[in-house]
Amino acid sequence: MVKKKRTSSPFKFWKILFSGFLLVALLGGASLWMLQMALASPLAVGEKGLQFQVQKGSSLSGTLRKLKSDGVISWPRLILAYAYWEGKTDIHSGEYLIPSGSTAVDLITRLNRGDVTIYRLTLVEGWTFRQALQKIRSGQRIVRSEAGSSVSAAARALGLKEGAEEGWIFPDTYVYRSGTTDIELLREAYERMQRVLDEEWQAKEDGLPYATPYEALIMASLIEKETGQPSERSQIAGVFVRRLNMGMRLQTDPTVIYGLGEDYDGNLTRAHLRQPTPYNTYVINGLPPTPIALPGRAAIRAALNPKPGKSLYFVGKGDGSHHFSATLTEHNRAVREYQLKRRADYRSSPAKGN
Repeated sequence: MVKKKRTSSPFKFWKILFSGFLLVALLGGASLWMLQMALASPLAVGEKGLQFQVQKGSSLSGTLRKLKSDGVISWPRLILAYAYWEGKTDIHSGEYLIPSGSTAVDLITRLNRGDVTIYRLTLVEGWTFRQALQKIRSGQRIVRSEAGSSVSAAARALGLKEGAEEGWIFPDTYVYRSGTTDIELLREAYERMQRVLDEEWQAKEDGLPYATPYEALIMASLIEKETGQPSERSQIAGVFVRRLNMGMRLQTDPTVIYGLGEDYDGNLTRAHLRQPTPYNTYVINGLPPTPIALPGRAAIRAALNPKPGKSLYFVGKGDGSHHFSATLTEHNRAVREYQLKRRADYRSSPAKGN
């Protein structure tokens, strides 16, 4: 008996083909579902969010693998594929805070834009270089370097001669990222002072007794230390400038205190006023050799734009302001009134709120 040869049924062919399409559709649907889950699901960062550090030189793929090992994300390859698709594979180093409820899309956007945590640090007018350095080194997330370990080391790192660093740090509020070194922030403040001094020097009045911008910086530091009321800066500058032009000694107490250094215990005596130091303007003629503090822009501007007038003396009135006098007789009367008969609430700077 001859067996009939089997032929493929058209129905069976289409059944196989349909099954193949169905399998592809199911796999594609599963992939789309996984991609949606990877990108749209909230990250496992807890109610307070997640704070993490991206080191310099880190790649996106390495960062995602680290977050996967920490249990923050589940599908790093899918998230990486999305970043490639969107052209967001470049990331910035720094410290990031990922809020609760954030998704992988939010994460990639933050890393790509560099939305790192920002810290702030304020350097105050009238501080010394040493105080500014100490403040910077104590800043949150600041990296302390060997170059910033001392005043002399910091001066060398900035290219300044040892002993000539005073006054060269601009007092202001600075923003920085985690991992910033003390010298990086100090250099930013140094370069800022150079720019401000140059800008103000370009707008100075004529006939001032300064041969260089540095001499104006020295004068600005004296004005900064003597000023209690901001409105008096230009008046104090006028007194000092007229004294220099007339060959009179400046006779300002803050220079005496600065020259005493650690020997000053908070009580300035007549003996201190007679004690010779390079900074004692009761003894020396002209300006001291260096600034004595960090002057702000307003003090620099006052030094370069002093208020016209005839006053040659001023004395603290006890409320942060000063009495200005054109003659020694008038000044002595003011000293008797405001200094020798001090009130119990006498203060050299304004009360809080004034």
